[in-house]
Amino acid sequence: MGLLRTAVIGAAIYAGVKYLTKKDSITGKSVVDDIKDKAPEWMEKAKDYKREFENKSTYAQEDLGI
Repeated sequence: MGLLRTAVIGAAIYAGVKYLTKKDSITGKSVVDDIKDKAPEWMEKAKDYKREFENKSTYAQEDLGI
């Protein structure tokens, strides 16, 4: 039973990696390439959310007198 389960998990991982790295016939880019291209944009958005949260938490601390 353990061998069968390991084989199924291995096949699923192989299929996932193959899907993520397969090049699209139209654009010639894979899902991983798209993620790499969009990562800097997502990092900037995350930094903006962090700054916004810090500002809101500062205002909340001032309002509550903490």
